[in-house]
Amino acid sequence: MTVLVTGGAGYIGSHMVLALKDAGRPVVVLDDLSCGFAWLVPDDVPFVQGDIGDQALVRDMIRRHNVTAILHFAGSIVVPDSVRDPLSYYRNNTVQSRSLMEAAIAEGIRHFIFSSTAAIYGEPERTPISEDMPHQPISPYGTSKLMTEWMLRDAAVAHPEFNYVALRYFNVAGADPQLRSGQSFPRATHLIKIASQAATGERSHIEVYGTDYPTADGTCIRDYIHVSDLAQAHLCALNYLEAGGASTAANCGYGYGYSVLDIIDAVKRVSGVDFEVRTAPRRAGDPAVLVAGNERVRTVFGFEPKRADLDLIVGDALAWERQLAIRKALEQSEARIAV
Repeated sequence: MTVLVTGGAGYIGSHMVLALKDAGRPVVVLDDLSCGFAWLVPDDVPFVQGDIGDQALVRDMIRRHNVTAILHFAGSIVVPDSVRDPLSYYRNNTVQSRSLMEAAIAEGIRHFIFSSTAAIYGEPERTPISEDMPHQPISPYGTSKLMTEWMLRDAAVAHPEFNYVALRYFNVAGADPQLRSGQSFPRATHLIKIASQAATGERSHIEVYGTDYPTADGTCIRDYIHVSDLAQAHLCALNYLEAGGASTAANCGYGYGYSVLDIIDAVKRVSGVDFEVRTAPRRAGDPAVLVAGNERVRTVFGFEPKRADLDLIVGDALAWERQLAIRKALEQSEARIAV
């Protein structure tokens, strides 16, 4: 009854591994470490460095560890990068996911949970966004994820024993309250991560991309969900599938949003640091408002968030940044000693 977590050394994947361990579920991790870190995987969790597109490797892992479910987090996630280099996103997010699905179905995997995104909705007609609203992504990132959802849908029709849930994330933020994991990729583009880096001195300033959106303060509005709550939503979805639930997709968010300036103000307030903020042009692929309609994830899966508070999310993110700074200082000290 082992769960295979792809991308389990990354930000969201590592929190999923912790949630599974905390729930007493056996887990194994596959990650190529392109954006993840092996030290985020607990020592007692089997870890394989490799590619999800390596079908021989994936099938061997499924057999050796008696895997019955796959939670798929591996992929590329930066919207502007997808606009600059769309083909790499279609390879990493779509082609590789197809290979993973094929290996899973060949090995008799019955349950599959996919890390999807609110970016599949593009510029929504209204908010909050419900799952049945038009899927019209405006970035290759969103399209690459939507194409994977289509493949899952069609595979489930062709293979009735195979069921799936696609969880469409809104903006994920925060860190494990016990500081066992957090957003660690230095080039991460998450707003709360970047603002926390400015507050802790890792960055000299923060840039606001676009101040002329049709919102109250002219900046984009997003629905921010704590990463630990998101991991719990996956557990609820897994329990749903294992109980015989039908394949479906669901939004993951809290149902209300904050503007970019709201977030910056919150980070300044919680940290007590007044860092520099600069304005910059809009980025391609950024909708004005994305707020989740979350009735389905609550009613169908029984998900109830525990950390739906902006100051709590920001506080956890700041605590993780401070811990990362200590870790970096220790590594640099050890490197000097080694020389």
